[in-house]
Amino acid sequence: MNITVFLADDHAIVRNGLQLILQAETDITVVGEASDGHEAVRAVTKVCPDIVIMDIAMPGLNGIEATRKIHATCPSVKVLILSIHATAEHIFRSLQAGAQGYLLKESAGSEVIRAVRTLHIGRRYLSEKISETVINDYLRQRDLETAKSPLESLSEREREILQLTAEGKTSAEMAHILFISPKTVETYRSRMMHKLGIEDLSSLIKFAIQYGLTSLE
Repeated sequence: MNITVFLADDHAIVRNGLQLILQAETDITVVGEASDGHEAVRAVTKVCPDIVIMDIAMPGLNGIEATRKIHATCPSVKVLILSIHATAEHIFRSLQAGAQGYLLKESAGSEVIRAVRTLHIGRRYLSEKISETVINDYLRQRDLETAKSPLESLSEREREILQLTAEGKTSAEMAHILFISPKTVETYRSRMMHKLGIEDLSSLIKFAIQYGLTSLE
C-alpha cells in the first residue's frame, strides 16, 4: 500500500532532504510541501495525505497550532512532529495538539522512514533519544492543575496573535492575515497579556520564544 506524505518545514533544504530520503522508498510518495503553518493547513485539508511531517518553528502559524487545526479538520491524517526541541513542554504540547509522533531533527535521517511506517499502522512514534519514562511522568504531572502550561489559558486566536506579535507583525498586518479588524487584534492581545500577567511587548516576545511559538531565527 502506498503511503502519502506531506512535508511542512520553513527550510527548503530540510524539505528537499526529506523528500530524497522518503521517495527512495518504493511505497512512499511525497504529495506536497509547505513553508509555513497556514499554507500547510490549507494544503493538507485539500490533499488529505496519510502522514504530515511537521516542523514546530514556522512563520505565521507554528507547527503545534497547525497540527491542532489539521487534527480538527482531518482527523484521519497522522502528524509526525520534526523538531530540534527535546523538552517535555514541546513534546507534550505536540501530543496534546493531536500529533502521533515526535522526531528529533538530529536523528531524522536514520529514523524518519521507521517513524512514517509506525504512524501509518496506527502506532505512536517517539524519537529514540526521547526517554519514554520522562514523557510518561510528565504527562501524568500535567493532569495536576498546578502543572498546566500558561498557554492552556489562552484561546486558539490568542495563541495565533501571540505568535504573530512575536514575529513583529503590526496590528494591521495581523488583521489582514486573520481576517479580523485591527481593533479586534488589539482587544485579543490586551486580554491575552492580562491572562499571562505580562505588561510589555518585550516580555511577551520572550514568553513566545520560551514556549516554542516562534524562534530566534
